[in-house]
Amino acid sequence: MNDVGLADLGAPAWMAMAIVAFVFGVLVRTSYKPDVVLIAGVTLMLLLGVISPDEALSGLSETGMVTVGVLFVIATGVRETGGVQWLAERILGRPKSPGWAMARLLAPTAAMSAFLNNTAIVAMLIPAVNEWARKYRIPVSKLMIPLSYAAILGGTCTLIGTSTNLVVNSQIIQYATGAAGAAGEQEAAGGDVAAHPATRDLPATGLGMFEITKVGVPCALVGCLFLLVAGPWLLPDRGAAISISDDPRNYTLEMIVASDCPLVGRTIEEAGLRHLTGVFLAEIERDGDIIAAVSPTTRLQADDRLVFVGVVESVVDLHKIRGLLPATDQVFKLESPRSERCLVEAVVSDSCPVVGKTIRDGRFRSRYNAVVIAVARNGERINKKIGDIVLKAGDTLLLETQSWFADTQRNSRDFFLVSQLEDSNPPRHEKALIALAIIVGMVALVTVSEVMGSSLTVLGLDLSLGRSPMLKASMLAAGLMLITGCCSARAARRNVDWSVLLTIAAAVGLAKGLQVTGASRFLASTVTGVTGDHQWVSLVVVYLTTLVATELITHIAAAVLVFPIAMEVAARVDASAMPFAIVVMMAASAGFATPIGYQTNLMVYGPGGYRFSDYCRIGIPLDLLICATAVTIIPLVWPF
Repeated sequence: MNDVGLADLGAPAWMAMAIVAFVFGVLVRTSYKPDVVLIAGVTLMLLLGVISPDEALSGLSETGMVTVGVLFVIATGVRETGGVQWLAERILGRPKSPGWAMARLLAPTAAMSAFLNNTAIVAMLIPAVNEWARKYRIPVSKLMIPLSYAAILGGTCTLIGTSTNLVVNSQIIQYATGAAGAAGEQEAAGGDVAAHPATRDLPATGLGMFEITKVGVPCALVGCLFLLVAGPWLLPDRGAAISISDDPRNYTLEMIVASDCPLVGRTIEEAGLRHLTGVFLAEIERDGDIIAAVSPTTRLQADDRLVFVGVVESVVDLHKIRGLLPATDQVFKLESPRSERCLVEAVVSDSCPVVGKTIRDGRFRSRYNAVVIAVARNGERINKKIGDIVLKAGDTLLLETQSWFADTQRNSRDFFLVSQLEDSNPPRHEKALIALAIIVGMVALVTVSEVMGSSLTVLGLDLSLGRSPMLKASMLAAGLMLITGCCSARAARRNVDWSVLLTIAAAVGLAKGLQVTGASRFLASTVTGVTGDHQWVSLVVVYLTTLVATELITHIAAAVLVFPIAMEVAARVDASAMPFAIVVMMAASAGFATPIGYQTNLMVYGPGGYRFSDYCRIGIPLDLLICATAVTIIPLVWPF
């Protein structure tokens, strides 16, 4: 393929590169959200005539983007049923030291992230790991970065582990089938883009579920080993910047141990109720007797009444423990199913009609269709059963009610302040195994479909998933999550991260501008001008280019923008496109040196109490180590 020089570029190519450079600069130097900046870049290309409306909107039909959106629904089902917490309780255990705690954390996090979106995994595990670290007196800063890194490394092990893999896989399918559009000489000659050297050896059906595993697992093992060896030295010993502080709203909450509670027969220590964050077990009422000084060896029995005192964040966590129910039987008289309720805080005003009456005599549930499960009053403990508490103006009530309560009562004269607590819906614990079974079934279906191909027939019906098997299997799994009640349609809609989907769609539009104007061929020519015809050196340069873009902007944008350049580089050095496609996938998925390169790094920034330099200190060596591992293995598995 002939080199492309400056004189060969037209005005559209210059405008495309200028807009992409502008987008990079804004993302690096400002705090604007990636989706907003990328959409602005696509809009500029469209207004200046660099791309057509169809090309600008082509990202909205990306199978990768749709698959990512569907996986958010699946992750919602697992979270709503408490599936991840159920696994975490059985896997994390009781560590003997910080190093052992990290070892217990890395493997299960990486394993779960291989089959669930790693962003969702980190979001679900942050509160669990935070509480786990505090319970066993481990600095949380020793665990939060390893949590993020393990999720990133695990995400590289399968096609569905991270949105980046799905997006790059979608690009592979488009190039292999000619959907990406002809560029340069092929377009001028009217040839088929599938004959373009850049698409050589790319599978028309995309990668298999475990195709990336061949390089992802070795990289994950190397990365986890590095964290175990170097983590204790390179990670800071620092308290969290965001923590539960002293709160004057100390609630007194009574919980009943249900007969089917998995904690029955366990000691307080074994049940994890001894070193709770922000809340303590004040006493146990059993058969009319009060156990005031609760020993860690005390064993829980069915129908025990546990009295906790603590701040609202911890009370919400207690509310989600399987088998612990609010002591008041009023919660069972509410109209809606418990899984559809939430917790709401409301401050009683002096004009509230129940002021001066007990909660029972004021008929609070009948009046508001809400049940008081705890009361906070100036930080003091109210040593009465919920129904016997006489309400006063200024009392803060913790209510179990429907989500619409906050909207209907926000302007009521009965309450000074009404606010719904985020993520306070009780998990559907009885559905946890169903949700996990759906995940396993989805993975099995994709795997069998890939192995059997078009020969997968049952009773004469063709059950092969054909092209885009991951999209079809994930849509089926998401439907089962809704049908079986693992998550509600409302929760599914609420938990779809639309900013991620818009980022993917806009990044595809920008990449399209580089392709159709020939700018990607010019950039590839610049890369090969530095590396010459050496295939392995070119592979390393593409990896490092993708990695730098990932660390500075966002992994999805980096993957989509560098992919067409990588394909052109592969053609220019007369190499198969597969190793270059896999390199882009790995480099865009494995950014460790900055908190902005990957969203999970940013998610643990506050909870871990980190500084920017903390990521550089441990992330740069890990970046280089994974780079060396990947570019060594990839040519062996996918030869040039």
